Amino acid sequence: MPKTVVIILDGVGVGFTPDAADYNDVGCNTLGNIAKKIGGLKLPNLEQLGIGNIIDIPGIAKRSDCIGNFGKMKELSKGKDSTTGHWEIGGLITDKQFPVYPSGFPKEIINKFIKLNGLSGSLGNKAASGTVIIVELGEEHIRTGYPIVYTSADSVFQIAAHEEVIPIEKLYEICEVTRNRVMIGEHAVGRIIARPFIGSNGNFSRTYKRKDYVLEPHGEIIFDVLVQNDINTIGIGKINDLFAYRNINKQIKTKTNLEGIAETIKFINEGENSYLMTNLVDFDVYFGHRNDSEGFAKALIEFDNHLPKLLTALNEADMLIITSDHGNDPTFPGTDHTREFVPLLVYGKNLVKGMNIGLRETFADVSKTICDFYGISNRLSGTSFYPLLQPKNV
Repeated sequence: MPKTVVIILDGVGVGFTPDAADYNDVGCNTLGNIAKKIGGLKLPNLEQLGIGNIIDIPGIAKRSDCIGNFGKMKELSKGKDSTTGHWEIGGLITDKQFPVYPSGFPKEIINKFIKLNGLSGSLGNKAASGTVIIVELGEEHIRTGYPIVYTSADSVFQIAAHEEVIPIEKLYEICEVTRNRVMIGEHAVGRIIARPFIGSNGNFSRTYKRKDYVLEPHGEIIFDVLVQNDINTIGIGKINDLFAYRNINKQIKTKTNLEGIAETIKFINEGENSYLMTNLVDFDVYFGHRNDSEGFAKALIEFDNHLPKLLTALNEADMLIITSDHGNDPTFPGTDHTREFVPLLVYGKNLVKGMNIGLRETFADVSKTICDFYGISNRLSGTSFYPLLQPKNV
């Protein structure tokens, strides 16, 4: 049986949505604004797939001869965080936004966190950039041994600790207690995140030992449906954390976009009868949150340069979908995610070429389409666009 591959370019949005005012995000446009800021983007391979046909992007042409199919998707769920976005791509709508704490967590939550984890205290308790707060409080953390607690505009409870002050396994244990006993009920945030770091004398850096503790998806997701139908499932990057490892047969951790791309190509070449979902997180973590338009652009170019290898690896019957989970406009005020449409690019050697798939009303259309591709009946949210991809529509 053929393979389906979904690649999520984390944080790559294509313009603010009609409800962006509810999130203070009117005017954001990750891809478009980056291109304007740097004087034009050159992404010839994404251009060939049709990304320039989705929105106007300085430096990228609209193509009448593109080899892919193109559109954009609107998020139906409430929120603009990674968990919500990925779950919706996976076919699950979140009607109620996860709780957020822009002014820090309530005193009773912090007291409970300290007590249940057997701590003497904690530091921080505010919304902050992770790289900034470890510089600000790192020395005090080393002196006191107190973990650094912080959040963002997203529904997260993040715990930073120096690896020589709070060992990794202890930090993970603290996160598990926080997930299962502290941030519950009305305070059940989307993610508890372990944020280990190293360094000294104010020169601190985060390590690759980050670990996310996500809520269990509250309904059926694409991985459930496919496993029930004997299709092998593979998660590359933070996919596994975001779906709480549920029904993901093969789980691959990665440290960089390049590693994620390499693992994706490897499994395309090796796998049969498989569904592969890859998250490429560098765009979001290293450039969107850090307001680095130049770095973001370079990461996009890096992905574009490797795209031909991905396309070549696909068999005749395979299908590739490239999309995103939310925006993260580095030109926009603040350092948080932005409520945006996300790009939709679909490629398959046996599919039509140059089809405008249009505006999709929910990210869930991706998983509905994949089930349709395999001929699997399901109860996932969304509407399949697979009929548009059939050669008869040309």
